[in-house]
This record gives sequence, C-alpha cells and structure tokens, in this order.
Amino acid sequence: MPTKTSPRLLVTGAIAALTAGATIQAQASGFAIIEQSGSGLGNAFAGAAAVAEDASTIYFNPAGMTYLPGSQMVVAGHLILPKADFSNKGSYINPRMTGGTPAPGSLPGFDTDGGKNVVVPNFYFSYQVDERLFAGVGVNAPFGLETDYSEGWVGRYHALESTMMTLNINPSIAWKATDRLSLGVGISAQYLDVTLSNAVDFGSVCMGLATKPGLPRPPFPTAADCTLAGATPLQADGKAKVSGSSWGWGFNLGAIWQIQDNTRLGLAYRSMIKQDLEGRAEFTVPASFQGILNRGIPMFSDTDASASVDLPETLSLSLRHDFNPQWTLLADATWTHWSRFDELRIEYANPNQPDTVQPENWKNTMRYSLGAIYRPNATWTFRGGLAYDETPIDKDTDRTPRIPGNDRTWIALGVGYRISETMALDVGYAHLFVDDTKIDALDHSTEHQLVGTYDSAVDILSAQLKVNF
Repeated sequence: MPTKTSPRLLVTGAIAALTAGATIQAQASGFAIIEQSGSGLGNAFAGAAAVAEDASTIYFNPAGMTYLPGSQMVVAGHLILPKADFSNKGSYINPRMTGGTPAPGSLPGFDTDGGKNVVVPNFYFSYQVDERLFAGVGVNAPFGLETDYSEGWVGRYHALESTMMTLNINPSIAWKATDRLSLGVGISAQYLDVTLSNAVDFGSVCMGLATKPGLPRPPFPTAADCTLAGATPLQADGKAKVSGSSWGWGFNLGAIWQIQDNTRLGLAYRSMIKQDLEGRAEFTVPASFQGILNRGIPMFSDTDASASVDLPETLSLSLRHDFNPQWTLLADATWTHWSRFDELRIEYANPNQPDTVQPENWKNTMRYSLGAIYRPNATWTFRGGLAYDETPIDKDTDRTPRIPGNDRTWIALGVGYRISETMALDVGYAHLFVDDTKIDALDHSTEHQLVGTYDSAVDILSAQLKVNF
C-alpha cells in the first residue's frame, strides 16, 4: 500500500486543473454578480448605495428603505450573454516530452467559445413598519455564472465545465435615526453549489508514475507497462469532476447621510462569507489505464471531497445629487477584498489522495461608475451610465480558462415607464468591453501549457417590475 505522500504527482495530475477557479464571466470583478437591480443596470449601477429608487436597495444599502414609503415589491431578471472566444497562440505539451524545450503548437485541440448564456433573477420586498422603522427581504445570486467548453478543445486538460450557483436570502431592517441619517443592517443566508470538470491525460499521468522514484513496482507501472497498455501521453484521455455545496452566513450594513435636500451620500458594507463545501470527486478512467490501476493502486476511485472558500467582502461609497426634479447625477466607488482568494484547496476522503492546492494569487479591486437619470415627466425615466471594473487577476500565468477575466468598461442605458400609480416597469441594457486577455496557464497534472488570447465581451438585458402597495 503506497503512503499518502508517495503518489503526490498522480493526485496533482488528476485534480489540480479542477481547482483553477470557480467560474467565468461573472459581470463584476472575479466571479461576483452585480446584476441585482433592473433599474440600476441602466446607470451601470452608479450610486447604488445612495440612489434608493426601489426595494433593490436592500442589496446595495438596506438604509435606503427609509426612502420607500409604504410597501413595495420588485421582481427582476437579467439575461447575460457572454462571449469568450479563445485563440490558440502556440500551446505546447510538457517540455520534458520534447527534449526539455517547449515546442509551440504541439498541444493538439481546436479553439472554442467558453461563454454560456444565463438568466439571473432577483426579488425584493420592503415594508414600512412605522414612521422611522422599515423592514424587507431580498433574494438574489451575488456570485456565479458558468462556462462550458467543447471536449476536444485545446484547453480541455485545464477546464471543461465550470458551474457556480449561489442563492442569497437577505432579511434586513432600516431605521431613520434623524431627519438626515438613515441606518440599515441585514443578515445573509447563502447557499453555494459548485461543479468543476476537466479532461485528464492519463497517458501522461502513467508515464509520470513510471518515472517517479520511490514508488513500488509493482503495483506502480514502468514506462514499458504504460506503452504496452496504450496509456501514453495524449492517447489515453479520461475525465475528472468535482461537485459540492454548502450554506454560509454573513451580514451587510449601510448608512445614508442626507447632506442637503438634493444631495446624499451612501456607505455600504457586505461581509465575507465562509463556505465549507462538501461533495464528491468522480473519475472516468480509460480502459488502458484502468488495467494498471487494477493491480492495486488505490487511486482515481470516486470519493467524497471538501473545500473551503472565503467569498469576499465589499465596501461602497456612493453619491446622489439632484440638480432639479428632472436631472440626477450618480457616482460610486466599490472596493472588493479579492486577495482572500489566494488559493483553492480540495481535500479527499480517500487517504491515498493528498490535498490538491491551486494557487490563485488574486488582488483587491476597485470599481468606479458614473451615471445620470433624466425624468422629462411623471411617466418616463431615462438612464445612462459608465463604469470601469478592475480584474483581480494580475498576471497571465495566474489566469485560467475557468476565469479568464480582465479589466472591463461598461456602457449602459435604461428606460423606466410608469404603468399606473402603483406599478412601474424598467428595462436596461449594458455592453461590457473587455480588454484583450492573454493566458499562459500551466496544467499541473501534465505540465502541458495553454497559451493564447481571449476575445471577450458581454451583453446584458434586464427587465424589472415594481409594485407599490
């Protein structure tokens, strides 16, 4: 029986690529989702912690409920249409297989688009308890989205499917402390579900075991065993898949200071939420390599798995200024503590598989936005906004095809229509320009290198219904 540390190369070979990230194309930095309001999208979410136009303020700043008399319900949906076209720029196999020198273009496979269209819903309800006390609840998805690559693409050993879904239930209260100061607080119960998969080059894994010193032979193979079985590099692909879920808890705080009758500042904080995922690791092993495992190598059998991730806190400062009843200016700056995501570690119930650790090395980010609202009359509202969103991924070598993010620039437009005294409809559209994105990612299982560029962009369509009671 091999020791826990003896097959480390094999374990790294099988699973490390699974831990390259959580998902791609979330529309704030990293894998956060900022699409929490249909009206806010039209302003590129500028001034979100101060605008308090509707009950979606429960997410952005619960103190804003003090600006919503009576009761109000908001239902919104966001159609997110991402593009993530990968172009191969000389990806190559493990240099040890080519005489110790990289051979650009030696890694086979085709280019593909990893983007996948999704719909993100939101629900909010606010209620005025008395003259100074307000309560509400929000249900939304603050992190997530997904990507899906074709099985034969050149980066298959790095990523195939990456799915991340969150459900956040956020009851909140707000208190009008003075005529100029409002305070709010909320609790978040958050469900997280993650699935990650990638192809595994079991031929390269077999050869890696054959050349690793200190492993008993048998059961571990020689190079001749791998060749005889047909388990040779790039000729014996299988698949690995890890999935897990958990519940986590957090809170949010907010304050709005009405500096003057026409000017207010909003400050909002959402806490970190620690998620301890429990799930399964599953393997599809080709017959050529399974025969070698059957000799008594207790690896690549389905097993329970666990991982922990700290979903980051955010801090926002927002401004709303009404020039007159028709024109409003909005501005916002938001900080996200992405440096918490420095690595992703997966632990396995199988004692022969040591922890898999994928360095992430993310940095903290800022998001800046500026927007305007124009109300020509009591029926129509027109919105516009610009935003600049920093990526937490600082280096091409830290970028993976699960999250090939880069800095992005938003241009957004929106229209609101007052259907009746108690009902209004908002629609919005945003286009996100993503900077040219280079990737130089190592597959820790085989040391194959994915080298290329992503041509990325995102279109977002939102619709929101607001009902006052």
